[in-house]
Amino acid sequence: MQSVMTQKPLLLVVAVALIDGDDRILVQQRPPGKSMAGLWEFPGGKVEPGERPSEALAREIFEELGVQVSESDLLPGPFVTEPLEDRSLLLLLFLCREWQGLPVAHHATQLSWHSVSELGQLAMPPADIPLVENLKRFLQPNQLI
Repeated sequence: MQSVMTQKPLLLVVAVALIDGDDRILVQQRPPGKSMAGLWEFPGGKVEPGERPSEALAREIFEELGVQVSESDLLPGPFVTEPLEDRSLLLLLFLCREWQGLPVAHHATQLSWHSVSELGQLAMPPADIPLVENLKRFLQPNQLI
């Protein structure tokens, strides 16, 4: 176990599973030139100093997708930790069924809606994969997985 003195700095990131009326979830494809280009991910981004996670997510979703979400419509969901080269990632996923506007890919190659079972077939960053498994439990609670 690492001591407090040798722990890597924490990178706090928030993301959202926008869920439509058919229980499909919006994902975006990372653009060329970014790390993990071409992989599909939940929209979101870094929490800036002084921001609450839900506040940061509302800002990021407006910047990335052009849609407005109310912090009160963001339901805290699963989270994951992932070691990175120079930091430790803590990724918090929020669930949201209410937003204003139509999502547009402002910073991604493209957007796509998928059922939770289809998400498991997409190439995703390592940190997003366990989030998909947890979403299956949330959206398909009575089905064997």
